[in-house]
Order: sequence, then C-alpha cells, then structure tokens
Amino acid sequence: MIRKANIKDIPKIQDLLSQVDMVHHNGRPDIFKIGTKYSSAELEALLCDEQRPILVSVDENDEVMGYCFCIFQQHINNSILTDIKTLYIDDLCVDENLRGKHIGKELYEAAVKLAKDSGCYNLTLNVWSCNPSAMRFYEAQGLAPQKVGMELIL
Repeated sequence: MIRKANIKDIPKIQDLLSQVDMVHHNGRPDIFKIGTKYSSAELEALLCDEQRPILVSVDENDEVMGYCFCIFQQHINNSILTDIKTLYIDDLCVDENLRGKHIGKELYEAAVKLAKDSGCYNLTLNVWSCNPSAMRFYEAQGLAPQKVGMELIL
C-alpha cells in the first residue's frame, strides 16, 4: 500500500535516507559525506508541506518499506521558462533488504498518479551516474534524459 508519510514513519525514513547516502558516498566520496539528508525536525516540517509530499510504501503491519520524496515546481512569470507545473522526484528509495519486489515501481507509479491528479505537465528527477542500477530502473519505467550534467574535476 502507498500512502503519505506521517510522523511515526520518521525513524524508518531516516534509516532509508542513510542507505541512499551510502550509495552516493560509496559512488562519489569526493562529493558526498556520510550523514543523512534531513534531520528528524526537518522531516517533521516536510510532512506538513503540501508542496513537498512524501509517499511511503508500507507492508501489512504499516511498516515503511520505501519512500518517494516529491516536490511540486512551477516557474510563474519566468523570463525564459514556461509556467508548466512539474512533479520532481527528489529521492526514491526501497529498503536494500526488500529490493526486487516491485516496491520501487509502485512508488514511482504512485508519484506519476499524484502528478497527473495534480495537473502536472511532467515528472522529472535526477540520477547520479555513480548509481547505474537507478538509471536502469528509471529507464525501465519509461523515463528519458531531459538534460545532462557534466563535470571536469580539477
């Protein structure tokens, strides 16, 4: 089952955030420190922000198995961008012990439904190139590159 996250989910969300952090840290230790993206207090604030919904997949005991952090974006009266409404997936994670059970696909599909139901034009996300399994997952869901970030390490 997919539902919006609530305060009781914060400890498990923190655990999952740590799993994501380690994927990024192991892939790019020059960029990512070991830590978590949000404190418990920051997560509590996010849970109240309608522009930043957090979806969770839960089992029959209402235990979190994965999450999808979303952000509604719109650039009204921007000088070069149209004012389309976008749902940006900021982060999607399934517990490393539960991967391969289509939980990520269900979370992604719930985000697509949220975007459609909210009148969004598109859904976007970023994938770090040090995470090829995530790239394959999103390509399998039908996503295509919108832009490419490039770097030169000096």
